[in-house]
Amino acid sequence: MSAHTVVPELGVQDTCAMVIDHPAEDLLVLRLSGAWRIGEALPSPDVARQAISQTPGARRLAFDTQGVTAWDSRLLAFAGQIITEGTARQLTIDRSGLPAGVRQLLDLAAAVPARQDTGAGVGPSWLARFGLGGIAFAQNAIAMLAFLGEAALSVLMLLRGKARVRRIDFLQFLQDCGAQALPIVTLISFLVGVILAYVGAIQLRQFGAQIYVADLVGIAMTREMGAMMTAIIMAGRTGAAFAAQLGTMQVNEEIDALTTFGMPPMQFLVLPRLLALALMMPLLTLYADLLGILGGATVGLGLLQLGGVQYYLRTAAAVDLHDLSAGLIKSIVFGILVAIAGCLRGMECGRSSAAVGRAATAAVVTGIVSIIVSDALLTVVFDLLGF
Repeated sequence: MSAHTVVPELGVQDTCAMVIDHPAEDLLVLRLSGAWRIGEALPSPDVARQAISQTPGARRLAFDTQGVTAWDSRLLAFAGQIITEGTARQLTIDRSGLPAGVRQLLDLAAAVPARQDTGAGVGPSWLARFGLGGIAFAQNAIAMLAFLGEAALSVLMLLRGKARVRRIDFLQFLQDCGAQALPIVTLISFLVGVILAYVGAIQLRQFGAQIYVADLVGIAMTREMGAMMTAIIMAGRTGAAFAAQLGTMQVNEEIDALTTFGMPPMQFLVLPRLLALALMMPLLTLYADLLGILGGATVGLGLLQLGGVQYYLRTAAAVDLHDLSAGLIKSIVFGILVAIAGCLRGMECGRSSAAVGRAATAAVVTGIVSIIVSDALLTVVFDLLGF
C-alpha cells in the first residue's frame, strides 16, 4: 500500500515544496524540493506534525532532499523541528536523506545538551518568593548573630591576653582606617556642613534669625551627620576593602591554611580589623564634626555676613557635652557594625573571582543598612533617656 500526499499550497511559485509520502504502513517520507533559504516562502512544519499525528501506524520517519537546489539554516531549523516531533512520538528517524552538512550540524547540536537554567520560564509565585526571602533573611540573621558571638568571644580572649593577634597587622589596619581615610572624610564632612548651612540659611533668613545657622550646623554635625557620614564613607571604603581582602584569601584557600595550622581566623584576621575600625571611628567622627562646623562657618561668614567670634560663641553655646557624647557613642557602634559586615561577607565569600565582587557589594549594602537601622534605634533610646 502506498499513499502520496502533495501539499501544493506550501510552495510559492515553485520556489520550494514539501510532499508527504506514505509508501509503507509504518513509514513516512518527507520529500523536499526547491530552494530552502531564509527569505523564501517556505512550508510550515505544522503540516508535517499534523501528518505524523494523523498516521498512528507510522513507526519510521525519513527524508528525501534530492530535489533541494539550495539550503541554509532554514532547512536545518525545519529538519530539527520535525526530528524533535518524531522523537517525542517515539518514531525511528532516518536522517540519511538529508544533506551531509545538515546531518553534521544536527549531530553537533545534539552533542551539546541545552542548558536548563537559561530559559525565561515561569518564576515562582509571589508567595514562594516571599517565603524564600524570609528564609534567606533568617539565615543571614543567624549567621550574623553567630559571627557577632565569635567576635565577642575573641575580644574576651584578647582582654585575657590569650588572643593570637599580630601587632603589625593591628597597626597597619589603624593606618588604613585612620590616616588614609582623612582626605575623603575631610571633603565629605566639609561639604555636608556647607549644605546644612545653606539649607538652614534659606529658611532662617526669612525671619532674621541667621545666627541660628550655627546652632543647626553644630547640633546636626555632632549628634547625627558627623558620625553617620563618616560611617557611610567607611562602609564604602573600608568595609568593602575588608570583604575583598578576606574574600580573596578565601579564594586562595589561605583561610583554610590558617585553620590547618591551628590559627583561628576570627582572632588572626577579624579581630585586628574590628578593633582598628572601632578605635578610629570616634577620632574620625571628631574630625568630621570639626570640618562640618567649619563648612557651616564658611557659609555663615561669607553668605550671611556673620562675625567669626559671634559664630564661634553661638556654636559653643548650642553644642554641649551630651551632643558630642551621643555622636561618639554612635560612631563606635557604627564602626563595629561596618567591620562586622565587611569581615562577615568576606568570610562567607565563595571560591571564584565573581564571588569576591559580590562579597564587597554585600558588605557595603549590609554596612549601610546596619548604620541607618542602628542610628534610628539609638536616637530613640537617647530621647527616652533624655540624653
